[in-house]
Amino acid sequence: MPESKPFQFRSSTVKLPQFHPMPEPKPFQFHSSTVKIPQFSPLNHHHHRHRRPPLPLASITSLINDSKHHFTQFISSIINKFQQIIQNPPKLLNPNSPVLCSASLSLTEETGELTQSSKVITNRNDDERVLISEVLVRNKDGEELERKDLEEEAIAALKKCRSNSALTVREVQEDVHRIIGSGYFSSCMPVAVDTRDGIRLVFQVEPNQDFQGLICEGANALPTKFIEDKFRDGYGKIVNIRRLDEVINSINGWYMERGLFGLVSGVEILSGGILRLQVSEAEVNNITIRFLNKTGEPTTGKTRPETILRQLNTKKGQVYSMLQAKRDVDTLLAMGIMEDVSIIPQPAGDSGKVDLTINAVERVSGGISAGGGISSGITSGLAGLIGSCALYHRNLFGRNQKVNLSLERGQIDSIFRINYTDPWIEGDDKRTSRTIMIQNSRTPGTLVHGPHGTQSNNSSPTITRITGGIEYSRPFRPKWSGTAGLIFQRAGARGERGEPMIKDSHNCPLTASGNNHDDMLLAKVESVYTGSSDPSSSLFVVTMEQGLPVWLEWLAFNRVTARARKGLVFGPARLNLSLSGGHVACNFPPHEAFPIGGTNSVRGYEEGDIGSGRSYAVGCGEISFPMVGPVEGVMFADYGTDLGSGSTVLGDPAGARSKPGSGYGYGVGVRVASPLGPLRLEYAFSDQGKGRFHFGVGQRN
Repeated sequence: MPESKPFQFRSSTVKLPQFHPMPEPKPFQFHSSTVKIPQFSPLNHHHHRHRRPPLPLASITSLINDSKHHFTQFISSIINKFQQIIQNPPKLLNPNSPVLCSASLSLTEETGELTQSSKVITNRNDDERVLISEVLVRNKDGEELERKDLEEEAIAALKKCRSNSALTVREVQEDVHRIIGSGYFSSCMPVAVDTRDGIRLVFQVEPNQDFQGLICEGANALPTKFIEDKFRDGYGKIVNIRRLDEVINSINGWYMERGLFGLVSGVEILSGGILRLQVSEAEVNNITIRFLNKTGEPTTGKTRPETILRQLNTKKGQVYSMLQAKRDVDTLLAMGIMEDVSIIPQPAGDSGKVDLTINAVERVSGGISAGGGISSGITSGLAGLIGSCALYHRNLFGRNQKVNLSLERGQIDSIFRINYTDPWIEGDDKRTSRTIMIQNSRTPGTLVHGPHGTQSNNSSPTITRITGGIEYSRPFRPKWSGTAGLIFQRAGARGERGEPMIKDSHNCPLTASGNNHDDMLLAKVESVYTGSSDPSSSLFVVTMEQGLPVWLEWLAFNRVTARARKGLVFGPARLNLSLSGGHVACNFPPHEAFPIGGTNSVRGYEEGDIGSGRSYAVGCGEISFPMVGPVEGVMFADYGTDLGSGSTVLGDPAGARSKPGSGYGYGVGVRVASPLGPLRLEYAFSDQGKGRFHFGVGQRN
């Protein structure tokens, strides 16, 4: 049988680039710097796109994974250079791990003579088995390891290599990988030694250094405390590559959860046990706007670029966040002048930054609209129907300023309104809006001064108001906004033929001053908390109006109102609780008293049939549940009271009509989702045993 050619085990260790030694190990150092990121392909297919109705967005996880691939391309190129000199690269615990302090084993065929101290004779076939008499773990100089726990870790990693066992080259190589995979060693060399007792297999290992400090570069968005907490437990202990890989994944996960373009791009162990962590973050370089028509072709936009750019929370120099980009898209759509908006990130050359392109499709700026509705003060017949038309422009001067001329007309109701709104005053950095309004209205006075029960309708008055005012609003905390303004109002009452009235059919005054009309200048302050746009979310609104007696006959009174809503979800069902109340102090017009009862108050009663008071409180509980498609069922119960304040209203209009002052109602109904809001059809019973239908559009006030 021909003699087999000898083989020798050799190790080629992947070494890290050497750095200048640090004069003194320091526990933690953090450096913020811009890190160059290799150029990556455009992400046109990963853009945030919202339409009306919204289109589904790409998942954040897939976008981050794609981004991570581009960031780590330069790491892969470094690894490939080392792999060119390695015939059999090791399988690390995580193949995509950026950690470079690993080792590998290669088997090289030799034709020359072997040394007498280190050889093993096998067949050319790697599957040929050789009897091993003893297996040891030593350091790179062949001496015992100083730390027995590391020797035990290496021995525990061995699966095939045991004393008095027959091994193949492949099995030895696999155990070398397992030792490296334990994470405690930077290199491992198997050496076969001939002894009189047989072949001794020695794994010569080089342990990693003890962790003595950290240098983190490029982590501008990552909190310092987060990094410190991740590495604090390992201080003074030997660096474990597996544990380090977990920490790197945790850091990358922090960026992923927040939709940020960032990840760990490099890890190096410097002399003295100092760990250098390189973090790459993609900052926003430039933001450009491109206007498109509905077919996707470039066009000239009517909106000024600065009007769009100031709406964005994403700013130049920030780390790009996909979650923030989605919120920016929602903000741009909420302006009401865009049909479609998308934000596309693209690489800014090889600078490691991203350029953002905003594709905007504008809506038609002006037009005429028409519609209809139901008056809240008229509950019988067709007299409550209202028709409306409006002439509007929602992007005046390309600044998103809006002007609206509207007319609503019914048999009794009529409202003519001119409204101008600047949603963000130029030069203001607090998102302050301004609204100027002029209005002339005629509304029925039946809620307070109309008939009650079986009483005949003896010429119910019509309340006329001429109103003008200016209001300023802005957000001042997350989910909180505030409004302040001045409103002038002249209000009076008219009869069926348009003649002025100062008393109703029950001889109750209709004005507070005793004149044909009341003048008042109201200073208004309002605060609103909104949990979300979901109707079942939390809502809280408090409003205060103070009459300013600029002239002697102008009314001076104080009115405070508040309403709150809370939604709770129980499986498919939803419980909505709401509470509203208010109080008026000093002298005020009787027709401004709080009416209680009706579709938006206590169902089961007609509008205002429970009472009208200087104070009031109304509570409601509803349980809604899905039925078929857009239809859902609802069960409800309402309660309202004037808190005994009906008699304190000038002339006591509620007492003159024998209204009870408090009452409750309960019933069932259905809701149908529509573009106008939910269509509500309900049937309710009052505490007096009477039932009636209620129909409404939109959410209850």
